[in-house]
Formats: sequence, C-alpha cells, structure tokens
Amino acid sequence: MAMTDPLGDMLTRIRNGQRAQKTTVLSPSSRLRMRVLDVLAREGYIRGYAEREIGRGKREIEVELKYHEGTPVIRRIARVSKPGRRVYTSVKALPQVYGGLGISILSTPRGVMSDHDARAANVGGEVLCMVF
Repeated sequence: MAMTDPLGDMLTRIRNGQRAQKTTVLSPSSRLRMRVLDVLAREGYIRGYAEREIGRGKREIEVELKYHEGTPVIRRIARVSKPGRRVYTSVKALPQVYGGLGISILSTPRGVMSDHDARAANVGGEVLCMVF
C-alpha cells in the first residue's frame, strides 16, 4: 500500500527513535527527505545522515540522531503542511518558532530551506515542518 505522507513518516521515525534513545533510525529514501535532513544537519539538530542501497534500486536513509547530555537535541518536531491541508506563507508572514529559538523548514522555489534562510533570500513557500 502506498504511503500518503512520506515526510511525516520520516519525522515520526525520528521522534520515536529519540524517545527510545536510539543512535540511528532508518527511513526510505527520497530527494525531499534528504533536503529536509540537509537543513536539520546544517542547523545542528542531527549529526548527519547517509544514503545506502538495500537492493534492486531501493535506497534508504540512515539518520544519526544527536543528544546533549543524554537528552535529545530535538525537543519537538511536527509536520505543519499535510497532504490534506497545505500551508503556504509569504516571506512577510513566516512564522517564528518559539520566538526564534526553533526553525520552520520551507519548500520554496529556490529549494528546501530554513525560515532564516528564506527571510534572507526574501522568498516564501510551503511550510513543511517546525523543529524546536
């Protein structure tokens, strides 16, 4: 059966992995997921990720989770724009997550980026998720 929200599935795997104190989690691979992980790694929320082939052209992503003194660095990760309800925003109306302590990840015409980068590039787009 086809998955209706692949990005939401990956975020849930990260959330569940951190609750179970795992060092890595696995997720099926896609370009959107890798671009979101690029932003998470650049902002310091995960250690990194690696893509590997599992056979017959299928690939998966191994995400290395990050902890600080035993507690997960990601306190909250939530999907904003969902398949049934897309959320778009202009650059002027970009939401601030926890007063600027967290980030929003957006899909823009210039690629997937954090809200800080979107403000600097003066571009809006679809709000994919929030991370704190």
